[in-house]
Amino acid sequence: MPEKTSHQAPGELDMSARYAPKQAEETCCPIIELRQYIHHPGRRDAFIALFDEYFIEEQERYGAFIPGQFRDRTNPDRFVWLRGFANMQTRRTALHNFYRVSPLWQAHRAAANKTIDDIDNVLLLKPVRAATGFCLDPTNRPLRDAPEEAGGLITATISAFEAPVDERFVDFFEHTMTPLLLSAGATLLGHFVTEPAENTYPELPVREGENVFVWFASFADEAAYSSYHATLMQNQEWITSIVPALQMWGASLEEELELLPTRRSLLRHRAEEQETRKDCEA
Repeated sequence: MPEKTSHQAPGELDMSARYAPKQAEETCCPIIELRQYIHHPGRRDAFIALFDEYFIEEQERYGAFIPGQFRDRTNPDRFVWLRGFANMQTRRTALHNFYRVSPLWQAHRAAANKTIDDIDNVLLLKPVRAATGFCLDPTNRPLRDAPEEAGGLITATISAFEAPVDERFVDFFEHTMTPLLLSAGATLLGHFVTEPAENTYPELPVREGENVFVWFASFADEAAYSSYHATLMQNQEWITSIVPALQMWGASLEEELELLPTRRSLLRHRAEEQETRKDCEA
């Protein structure tokens, strides 16, 4: 989370720019950062402790929204988190005020930054449509003193394309791939494409010039995720139809992140998620 500059500048809070869902369940957010951090060996949990204690509500105070934060299941030094905004202008204002004004960030940034080796792996995304964003109730976020509870396993599947993702591929994903993913046991959380707008806060770099399609799913636990994978690999329609079609579309699987929600992550597995999404889409 550190900036590329150590200079500070005065600023005023822009509380009118704050994004937060107003209904019990509402889709979030028009702009999403998918951020992957690499920490120095053995230092990831120290950063997570700071993040969950100090940096969630504080960022939201300045206009961001934090859907979730995770340990990478396969890389003990990788921390992945999501940060949302109402629009790109709000993003610029919120980041400026948090990193330049926030007393909590100023107090804890040195300790946080000492744990981090790399912060530059960031995708700037937008929901394909408003209804394909995350469907969340902010009041479900565990409190600071909440006990540790299993949050299931979240996957983020990133596919890269040579050109911007077009509506035909989205239709293919929603009407051909999705039924198979659901039948195999996935709970779908949202799907996104690259936000092509210029980075409004260049102090924090993002991956530019890329075209990606990213979809998120959740599973009750690692056993459910393993069962899902085994089911897909044995499904003849997946093998003979979906995989060749993805190749035809020119989609290269860049990465499938396997993520374990931290103690205070809002985004986590919920058995009723598919029904909740229907309420958001209504």
